[in-house]
Amino acid sequence: MSRVAPVSIGLTGGIASGKSTVSAMLAELGAIVIDADALARQAVAPGTEGLAEVVARFGGGVLHEDGTLNRPALGAIVFGDDDERATLDAIIHPRVRAASAEARAQAQADDIVVEDIPLLVETGQADRFELVLVVQAEEEARVRRMIEHRGMAEDDARARIRSQASDAERAAVADVILHNEGTVEELRAQTEEVWRTIIEPLRHQ
Repeated sequence: MSRVAPVSIGLTGGIASGKSTVSAMLAELGAIVIDADALARQAVAPGTEGLAEVVARFGGGVLHEDGTLNRPALGAIVFGDDDERATLDAIIHPRVRAASAEARAQAQADDIVVEDIPLLVETGQADRFELVLVVQAEEEARVRRMIEHRGMAEDDARARIRSQASDAERAAVADVILHNEGTVEELRAQTEEVWRTIIEPLRHQ
């Protein structure tokens, strides 16, 4: 029986888990990847209604001099304040979902569409997908990556981890968990195995 819609996969993982690396690997294997972070950036690009709403709500101090969004300044306002974050989410998330739906609508029935969504669990979207892939890594490995590659202080790194869903919460919605404490080559081997044995067969269901 031929499919009437693309294979729909949700990909998520905590900060510095390696999710973006897996996303790139899936794209190399042939998936159409819809990047929620990229869509969120587009939603508040200069000249958009989204950016105008953000400025109206949070003030001109969230802009750089060139009119682009000052993400650190905005982050300082919403990080740790659930109400402010909810306000920001209400501006950005509907626009991201609309853009995702538009991208999905362009896919063919035999395509594999991977939606890379950092907050998939937090926003309750797991049930939308045929398969949910979760990238996990031990906290110490993630903290080390944030310190070494992003220049974050350890306390800030741990606070970012705590602000997201827990490993247990992500595991609860996962159909497949990719473990990323080792090398990039080991992660690639896991990803290719999942692609070959689990994802590609979905095309024929």
